[in-house]
Amino acid sequence: MLDFAIFAVTFLLALVGAVLYLYPVTAASGPGASRQASGIPGFTPTEEKDGNLPDIVNSGSLHEFLVNLHERYGPVASFWFGRRLVVSLGTADVLKQHFNPNKTSDPFETMLKSLLGYHSGGGSVSEDHMRRKLYGNAMTAALQSNFPLLVKLSEELLDKWLSYPETQHVPLSQHVLGFALKSVTRLALGSTFEEEQEVIHFQKIHGTVWSEIGKGFLDGSLDKNATRKKQYEDALMQLESILKKIIKERKGRNFGQHIFIDFLMQGNLNEQQILEDSMIFSLAGCIITAKLCTWAICFLTTSEEVQKKLYKEIDQVFGKGPITSEKTEQLRYCQQVLCETVRTARLTPVCARLQDIEGKTLVLYALGVVLQDPSTWPSPHKFDPDRFADESVMKVFSSLGFSGTWECPELRFAYTVATVLVSVLVRRLHLLAVEGQVFEMKYELVTSSREEAWITVSKRH
Repeated sequence: MLDFAIFAVTFLLALVGAVLYLYPVTAASGPGASRQASGIPGFTPTEEKDGNLPDIVNSGSLHEFLVNLHERYGPVASFWFGRRLVVSLGTADVLKQHFNPNKTSDPFETMLKSLLGYHSGGGSVSEDHMRRKLYGNAMTAALQSNFPLLVKLSEELLDKWLSYPETQHVPLSQHVLGFALKSVTRLALGSTFEEEQEVIHFQKIHGTVWSEIGKGFLDGSLDKNATRKKQYEDALMQLESILKKIIKERKGRNFGQHIFIDFLMQGNLNEQQILEDSMIFSLAGCIITAKLCTWAICFLTTSEEVQKKLYKEIDQVFGKGPITSEKTEQLRYCQQVLCETVRTARLTPVCARLQDIEGKTLVLYALGVVLQDPSTWPSPHKFDPDRFADESVMKVFSSLGFSGTWECPELRFAYTVATVLVSVLVRRLHLLAVEGQVFEMKYELVTSSREEAWITVSKRH
């Protein structure tokens, strides 16, 4: 796995706040403090106190700010957050120089756990490595054991769409988020979430917690709003209560359905560690899955040729038979579609770590910039899954942590779920764009559509 976890933030304040909270450093200060970026080209501070924060706010998002930064100053560029130097890396070649395959820490997981108030980590390198390995293996095992359930949930969404008139607009983001929540809760938490009302309740409290992560919790607005803070704390307490109850119920018992929590309990983890890992999967796994599935369907509606080619592959692999785990591995073009979806949507546009540059300096990996670099991706704004037929292109993509052995477990889960859903849908439906619909991107922790993404569907004959 890469020496960083793939994550993004809407506001630099949240990102820097989290990293500096986890890894306190001494900032330059006072009249004699150096404001030179070690010879690295970049923006000078707009304001003495805030650095380039006003420029980031004016750009609309950190990703959009970094696009401008690298266009002006090249692949390695700098800017300032207050009095702290930030270095951004914006090409695949530069990122390769900073890749450490032996690094076992996961900053995304550490950041989320710190925001949630979890501090059970911090063991030896070997202990942390074994815990991360158990987490990934538990996710893989849950997928393998519950693959028919994924097919069933996908077919439920298909049946819902088949019941609509062909002219009816389908709220894609809303429906796919519900599907992703069902998938994650059933595979992670089990039969508790067979009832629709349980899923709806979980979705409500899940949304309250997720909306504050990387936002109000770190920019101070949460503490200034007593109502919001109480809602967040109550929702987090409810999530923990649900997870603790399920862990207690399943401990030492044998169930017909083996889920993520069961596989975690087979390892040498205490109850707090099981709670934490279940929470991370429930939060991050759901959002990454929902956005990957949503963007894949969005892009398919805009390219009839890609959809035809995907349908042909699905038909050749499955015929009139069932969708099985073994056969999905033969869907090479579908894999290309999903990889191109991650790239085109800039699914996770920024990640970060600390590096010694005249002391601890925050280093950003501008993945959104890298994924649109024309020197690596010809016609970068074009949705073109065929580019991933080239093994060298896939190798670059893997080196960024988006596929292969270094991809994060949540993304691996999302790829599998998206493969099943897309196969079920495209097998029976034409996915169509709504006339005049523009899918505008909102760059947050995970890139989403700024407005609801509407589509229509028609039956294949």
